[in-house]
Amino acid sequence: MGFKCGIVGLPNVGKSTLFNALTNTAAAAAANYPFCTIEPNVGQVPVPDPRLHQLAAISGSKEIIPTQLSFVDIAGLVRGASQGEGLGNQFLGNIREVDAIIHVLRCFEDDDITHVEGNINPIADAETVETELMLSDIDSLEKRKSGLERRIRGQDKDAKDIMVLVERILGVLSEGKPARTIKAADEEEQRMINDLQILTSKPVLYVCNVSEDDAAEGNALSQRVAEKAAKENAVSVIISAALESEIAQLDDPEEQKAFLADLGLGETGLGRVIRAGYDLLHLITYFTVGPKEARAWTITQNTKAPQAAGVIHTDFEKGFIRSETIAFDDYITYNGENGSKDAGKMRLEGKEYIVVDGDILHFRFAN
Repeated sequence: MGFKCGIVGLPNVGKSTLFNALTNTAAAAAANYPFCTIEPNVGQVPVPDPRLHQLAAISGSKEIIPTQLSFVDIAGLVRGASQGEGLGNQFLGNIREVDAIIHVLRCFEDDDITHVEGNINPIADAETVETELMLSDIDSLEKRKSGLERRIRGQDKDAKDIMVLVERILGVLSEGKPARTIKAADEEEQRMINDLQILTSKPVLYVCNVSEDDAAEGNALSQRVAEKAAKENAVSVIISAALESEIAQLDDPEEQKAFLADLGLGETGLGRVIRAGYDLLHLITYFTVGPKEARAWTITQNTKAPQAAGVIHTDFEKGFIRSETIAFDDYITYNGENGSKDAGKMRLEGKEYIVVDGDILHFRFAN
């Protein structure tokens, strides 16, 4: 089960620098000119979770395997992208393939780094990208209508329902609002929205790229972004991509901690971005623990036990019988599996059990 977060923004806002720091590679060329990223780079990034280390310490696991997110560095967008300007068509196509959008906004002044619009205004930058995505959605939905009309004439009931939804979304877009402001009435309507592949329906995390001096508290520009995010019921994170690149080069965790402490930072900005991306996608983690390995697995909220088992292997889902389940707090309190069993804290859960974040699971299945 893969989850992708696309890193987007105008050219020269720090997307590739952030991507490089996230993946601790130099795969994306962080050059001072537009469109230095031509093909989207994809990096697998471990999700920080201190619980995994606690579990491994108790069980004596030889290996620790965190869960991961994919981050995609997408070519910079410019005004007119919805009409094919710059690398518009490619940009929009790449966004269509991700599950969530990490929108990097430039919140720093630097005369040596040009800005494609000529001035530093993160709110205007955000509106430029959002407008191009909305225009692309309007064009896409208008093109769908003719096909839906033919299906409706053929008495296709599903087409009627989809047309009602399309008109509703077009109405919201025409008001200058993204499709994600629409609340689905139920799971079926949400499925239909997802099937339409609407760019502005994807959840967004605003990342304020600030200078090293502003990494701890942010600045007036990042505050404006935070206010915008609050109005949209969204989230913003402050990060200095340049600083994170320096931290990513330090292999020793203790050296990283000392470096962060000197700067007055409790953790890396990357950790906050990764966790925020995880939350943005409504993901949770369950664990499998043993002497060989302690491992984290990613599932969406409200996933039932058989589907959670299927993340490990499809045979686990097909032959699912039940899962031995221990809550994380119980595992820690009673010092592992045996202690939890003795305390009556291990439960046998069936096919309808909805996995809870932090569950330690052992699946029983028929071959």
